[in-house]
Amino acid sequence: MANAKQEKKDVKEGKNQGEAKHMDFRDQIAKNKTKSIVLLIIVFIVFIALGYVIAIAFQLDTFALFILSTIISVFYIWITYAFSDKIALLSVGAKEADPSQYRTLYNSVENMSIASGLPMPKVYIMRGDQINAFATGKNPQHSVICVTEGAIAKLNKQELEGVIGHEMSHVANYDIRFVTIVAVVVGAISIFSQMFLRSLWFGGGRSSDNDRSGGNVIFLVLALVLAILAPIIVKLVQLAISRKREYAADAGSVEFTRYPPGLINALKKIKQENEEPMKVPDAVAPMFFSDTTKQRFAEMFQTHPSIEKRISVLEAM
Repeated sequence: MANAKQEKKDVKEGKNQGEAKHMDFRDQIAKNKTKSIVLLIIVFIVFIALGYVIAIAFQLDTFALFILSTIISVFYIWITYAFSDKIALLSVGAKEADPSQYRTLYNSVENMSIASGLPMPKVYIMRGDQINAFATGKNPQHSVICVTEGAIAKLNKQELEGVIGHEMSHVANYDIRFVTIVAVVVGAISIFSQMFLRSLWFGGGRSSDNDRSGGNVIFLVLALVLAILAPIIVKLVQLAISRKREYAADAGSVEFTRYPPGLINALKKIKQENEEPMKVPDAVAPMFFSDTTKQRFAEMFQTHPSIEKRISVLEAM
């Protein structure tokens, strides 16, 4: 019993003593879901703090400003969420795949649909020599799986099912909804910050002496600092959320396929690729199976964990 506990502890801490270690995929999914919820709460706290400080700095009705910003945010979120799948597919030029032409792809999606117990999603194809894929949609009943031409050409059946299983895990965990909401919140904070900074630029000289005295000056400085830092902070949080969801989806793929080597080998092929980076809008980049750019910076500035880390975690399962 003690040895089993120590083995599980070693896996969680990422240690490798040369022994075979096993991590239950359910533990991995639960762990990453919890971290993602915490990160999302942080984003909302930053948004509330920014609005509150700006309201005090300009002697505005904080309650009225909160109500107004909430109404605008909800409307903004609803519009974006309602059309998120169409926006994502159009932004990458994806087209619905012909079942007769892409029979292997359809079979893989059908197999993962059965394994996951989820409705069969619509299947789309997009141009690109890289091995990649993404899932979108409002919920499992209205989901879409999109795969690149490169993934179909370069992956065998087990590897393709590993990638599809990863995307089906995003659907099962409602990541497609979660990621959309996070993207909308991040966008709203960026817009709010820009509006505040522009108001200072165009109207900074019209404040009275009373407005610039006492505590208001302090709050004005705080608002300025928050307006500059908030978009950066929430963007880093968004990237962190994206990386955590990838670990959870990898674990979900193992649950559906019951064959970790399929996904591991797909990731190894991606690591060995020498294709040009994919050009996709920043808003949809976190949705993809693997990073759409070459990782040149620290992981905290990336949408995905490194391939090496993902493979390491999968090999420990």
